Amino acid sequence: MKAIYMDHAATSPVHPQVIEAMVTSLQNDFGNPSSIHQFGRKTRHALDEARSSIAKSIKAVPNEIIFTSGGTEADNLAIIGAAKANVGKGQHIITTAIEHHAALNACKSLETEGFEVTYLPVNEFGSISVQDLERAIRPETTLITIMYGNNEVGTIQPIKEMAQISNDHDILFHTDAVQAYGLIDLDVRDLGVDLLSVSAHKINGPKGVGFLYVKEGTKLVPYSQGGEQERKRRAGTENVAGIVGMESAVKLMRTDREDKARLYREMRETMVEIFNRESIQYHINGDQDNMLPHVFNVSFPDAKVEPMLMNLDLAGIAVSSGSACTAGSHEPSHVLKAMYGDNERTQTAIRFSFGYGNTVEDATQAAEEVVKIVNRLKKL
Repeated sequence: MKAIYMDHAATSPVHPQVIEAMVTSLQNDFGNPSSIHQFGRKTRHALDEARSSIAKSIKAVPNEIIFTSGGTEADNLAIIGAAKANVGKGQHIITTAIEHHAALNACKSLETEGFEVTYLPVNEFGSISVQDLERAIRPETTLITIMYGNNEVGTIQPIKEMAQISNDHDILFHTDAVQAYGLIDLDVRDLGVDLLSVSAHKINGPKGVGFLYVKEGTKLVPYSQGGEQERKRRAGTENVAGIVGMESAVKLMRTDREDKARLYREMRETMVEIFNRESIQYHINGDQDNMLPHVFNVSFPDAKVEPMLMNLDLAGIAVSSGSACTAGSHEPSHVLKAMYGDNERTQTAIRFSFGYGNTVEDATQAAEEVVKIVNRLKKL
């Protein structure tokens, strides 16, 4: 039986063309990009080309891009860096109860330093109320950080509308776009955001590299101390091969984004049709009318998470019960708890996430295996 990988929201396989670009870079661009000799200049050119190409993908300019070690560092730099840079204006931050732990824990660390954080609730679809956001704003609020599309249930937030509210109050707005980037057309000018985080390994690029968009003129305190790389905003010699790999992944992503989104929606519809045909009990988690195309989170009342995951793995199907950053935890997903509280729905949720290499046939096979397993566990 064919093994099927459906955990792309955790990480995605590196595209062969990305590997080729990285190997070429490792062979040819070994100079330090901060060195002024010909080897350094050659590497600097590769870095500059990547920065320009990546900036275009979100309608930014090159000097607004800071290369990081991934989404977590980008979130930390955005939240902690912006909060500390504006401490003279106030020490209040607004976020949500369903953020990725990279953002939540950055906010919690600031709370230990005297900052106040408001965690906005969500409804049963994982959506934030714009009115709740407006009511939470105080004179001392300096930063609002809300993810674009949730990594566990896929719900997309009204980022443009919320960023406008933030701008109207002269408050910085950051969005974690790690899951949205690659499947949603992002234009930072149109969105009105000040900071935006991305990770390469979610779009078939390498692990250990990402970027933070920082709108020109936005104050940011460096998160790391060292040299003057990245315009003094992020110390450390750049991961050139990783960045070149990310550039390659970005170029590939921009050529087939709409086709991929269409395929993933078809895969989700195929699985739903099979669940309905076989009359198993299930609940789709998230906002079905406003969600990322590749994330499909489903609760199966007749099957607990642990045996479900184990049986799916034995059947050759790789999925998850939520964020990979909490793997091994026996606690229910903080996202689902925020949506539903402590009930069975949080204990029976499985996340299917689609990506490179997946087909409609994979969705059919996965759904049929789910039906078999749910029926078997129901009898037990």
